[in-house]
Amino acid sequence: MLYWALLFFIIALVAAVFGFGGIAGAASSVAQILFFVFLVLFIGSLLMRAVRR
Repeated sequence: MLYWALLFFIIALVAAVFGFGGIAGAASSVAQILFFVFLVLFIGSLLMRAVRR
């Protein structure tokens, strides 16, 4: 999931450089959502691992 967040971030950067504001905004929003979902799942995984031990 982190891979997809980074991919959308790169797409947003490239789109912004070429002047596609709408595409850049949409791609950065998707990247931000994916990154936060990754963070929540990662922290949940760490907590579950700590509880099991």
